[in-house]
Amino acid sequence: MKQVLKTNHPIFRTGFGVDVHQLVEGRKLVIGGIRIESPKGALGHSDADVLIHAICDALLGAANLRDIGFHFSDQEPEFKNIDSLILLTRTMQLVQDKGYCFGNLDATVMLESPKLNPHIPRMQQKLADTIGTDIDNISIKATTSEKLGFVGEGDGIKAYCTALIYKS
Repeated sequence: MKQVLKTNHPIFRTGFGVDVHQLVEGRKLVIGGIRIESPKGALGHSDADVLIHAICDALLGAANLRDIGFHFSDQEPEFKNIDSLILLTRTMQLVQDKGYCFGNLDATVMLESPKLNPHIPRMQQKLADTIGTDIDNISIKATTSEKLGFVGEGDGIKAYCTALIYKS
């Protein structure tokens, strides 16, 4: 027999997201909704914003709503070259439709170059505005992979994110 715990306390849920994209010449590099000057950009069906994709997966996972590919398939022409901020807006609507509120997120982007630290405050503000939260609830960190693997060799970019949502 399934036991259900009834409480007046908030219900907290966490989710984890990860995304990776190949870097190629001739594409724009968009991270956290911000265009960053770079000789290479991320290859993908959408704008290939690795950070926003990881955030969407973390939020969807926290709400038990599957993943970004389930909701925004790379087989659908509607999502070709779409701004990932639109995907984040739609993801937040899915999470809210299930009765959850946004708590916070903590994300790390792995990229050898260009350096992301100067761009992080703008990314935080852009994401906070899109999600509808305070900038203090958006933590973004940047790191390299010390010249190791596909990230270190400059062939790719990776992002990780954890997110907290809650129901009152």
